[in-house]
Amino acid sequence: MTEMMKAIRQHELGGPDVLVYEDAPRPEPKAGEVLVRVQAVGINPPDWYLREGYKSLPPEWQPPVGFPLILGTDISGTVAAVADDVERFSVGNEVYAMVRFPAGLAGDSQAYAQFVSVPASELALKPAGIDHEHAAAAPMSLLTAWQFLIALGHDEQNPLQPQQHVPVPLAGKTVLVNGAAGGVGHFAVQLAKWQGARVIAVASGRHEALLSELDVDQFIDYAKRAPEDVVRDVDLVVDAVGGEKTGLFLQTLKRGGALFPIYPLGFSGTDEAERLGVTVSATQVRSNGAQLAEAGRLLDDGTIRVVIDSSYPLAEARKAHERAAQGHIQGKIVLTVE
Repeated sequence: MTEMMKAIRQHELGGPDVLVYEDAPRPEPKAGEVLVRVQAVGINPPDWYLREGYKSLPPEWQPPVGFPLILGTDISGTVAAVADDVERFSVGNEVYAMVRFPAGLAGDSQAYAQFVSVPASELALKPAGIDHEHAAAAPMSLLTAWQFLIALGHDEQNPLQPQQHVPVPLAGKTVLVNGAAGGVGHFAVQLAKWQGARVIAVASGRHEALLSELDVDQFIDYAKRAPEDVVRDVDLVVDAVGGEKTGLFLQTLKRGGALFPIYPLGFSGTDEAERLGVTVSATQVRSNGAQLAEAGRLLDDGTIRVVIDSSYPLAEARKAHERAAQGHIQGKIVLTVE
């Protein structure tokens, strides 16, 4: 008989109410994979995009989704088994990962569960200095900030633009981060500071204390003043919100500067950017165990830290998604797994 586990599954597309806590077959590690006993799961926007069937994407971009579906990519836990050809990990190792992304974006990552199989190449040892909840909150957001700002880490064709994304030098530069208190934003702030940049953080006023703790050089409450009205001559804008309004930041940049929208769909300012001499570039975050190991050293020694907005038991994933829908998230939302 197939061994069973508890998981959050859905049998139709829809809102948070389609998420059901139930029994599911426990996966077995295939060649090159590690079976992880999950202790915590980090929640990310692609989770609710998939839950709804990626309805915000053009129809031709919407991947086919099969049921029952298990959401989630980000995990931290303990190695329960390894395939015969895996040498870098052993049973009992504490590990963390972003599982099969973007390869599994149609439902093959399956992290909202007690066990998940993970390609060994996507896995890293959990930073010893943080617990499983904080480790699970990191992978997708931290890798996104890392691949935008520090190193791309792969040579896959960029699906979003003709050329590959190239990070820019940050030392001594002025960097504006929009959405600075969110998942990607709070890591972008910290990585830019680590690299020696002066950082301007844009967020709602309730996040000012946190961003002060993260040592930003200037804070702008977007509800009180529009950053594009008061900021000029920055070297780089990291727009962790992105979308249709990201073009407003073009006027804050100096000639030769760069705009990195984390969510580039909807940007329509290509001609204006060219006229202003501004590079606009984005990339699709990809699983990378080696980068998680490298960034993990910064988490381990406290150079950067993970901020947790709220935590829920796996069985209450529906409530976690309802919290996400409210917006104004500070850091990350996490599920804990028994």
